Amino acid sequence: MISQHYKDMLQQKSVIREMNAKAGALAEKIGKDKIFNYSLGNPSVPAPDCVNEVMKDILENTDPLSLHGYSESHGILEVRAAVAAYLKKKSSLPYTADHVFMASGAAGAIAHAVRAVVCPGEEIITFAPYFPEYGPYVRETGAVLKVVPPDTESFQINFEAFEETISEKTAAVLINSPNNPSGIVYSTQTIDRLAQILTQAGEKYGHSIYLISDEPYREIVFEGTDAPFISAHYKNTLMCYSFSKSISLPGERIGYVAVNPAADEAETIIHMCTQISRGIGHNCPASLIQLTVAKVLDQTADLSVYEQNSRILYRELTRLGFSVVKPGGTFYMFPKAPEEDAMAFCQKALNYGLVLVPGDSFGAPGFFRIAYCVPTETVERSIPQFEKLAADYGLI
Repeated sequence: MISQHYKDMLQQKSVIREMNAKAGALAEKIGKDKIFNYSLGNPSVPAPDCVNEVMKDILENTDPLSLHGYSESHGILEVRAAVAAYLKKKSSLPYTADHVFMASGAAGAIAHAVRAVVCPGEEIITFAPYFPEYGPYVRETGAVLKVVPPDTESFQINFEAFEETISEKTAAVLINSPNNPSGIVYSTQTIDRLAQILTQAGEKYGHSIYLISDEPYREIVFEGTDAPFISAHYKNTLMCYSFSKSISLPGERIGYVAVNPAADEAETIIHMCTQISRGIGHNCPASLIQLTVAKVLDQTADLSVYEQNSRILYRELTRLGFSVVKPGGTFYMFPKAPEEDAMAFCQKALNYGLVLVPGDSFGAPGFFRIAYCVPTETVERSIPQFEKLAADYGLI
């Protein structure tokens, strides 16, 4: 018999992917140039030239048997050491290779981090709006995902609701800053208050409460935004990072887990990740891409286009009467839909070639996500369509 559990999951497909599919179908019908696809968070700028140069050098100057052989279960030691040195310089925390585990992107990192610090039946808390895939990430471990409703005025943490949610069953809190879908960056004040609550709760309940910090957008922070290095503010932090956004390598599936050296059982957690891999069939990212990113840790793609797109969209959408919390980073914004049913709104937007994602699956009904990782020319051409949509709702 096939698995009924995974068969049932076929009915819970990603709304992001569904809207992207609708974009493709609509493009065939009316023409690609008339479609403004803001559905998928796929980087729109190429990786820096140095990535291909480094990769070519590795291929030409590394012994093939060594390069293409199995790497260590933790990831290649020299790569982990390079990541640790980079993080130490960035944060002043004493990271070493023993605090780093190489993973298949942030998703792979979260898969390991969650399993390392949570037992079946325990709870993980996250804050809406949140990335929808957190649901299966957590449920597949046997843990329970508890969602704190959003503070829709700022999309910072709703601390009153959080303190009502945290309990003896809380094993970890999962955050994403800079945030997908809101584009908000948790401030130093927010992170410090979160750390204080977690410390007090850990003392009250007599066990560590870990902070799993999902940070694939860490480098996409706009000018003037307060963006603290989260691990430096709470010792029991497991950072989950991906190179997908910073250097535009989503298809290469490369990232890492980095445990704060001061965390309870920090080095044990990293060693546990190798055993978790045995259970989920992970067993290290490709050696070539591990070696490549180790040489370009201080590089990024040209991320300025995202800030430029954000400025244009925020200015124009607010002019048209949309309510928008101004993003501080990423390549997303999360306006309020002009009707209660965000799915109905997004369906109507398709009539104008605008492909948007309703906020229901992000834990924030009534909002919609714009992924503006598209060419600036596309953003500019889409404004008249937003104007028509706003007029349809009587916003202008």
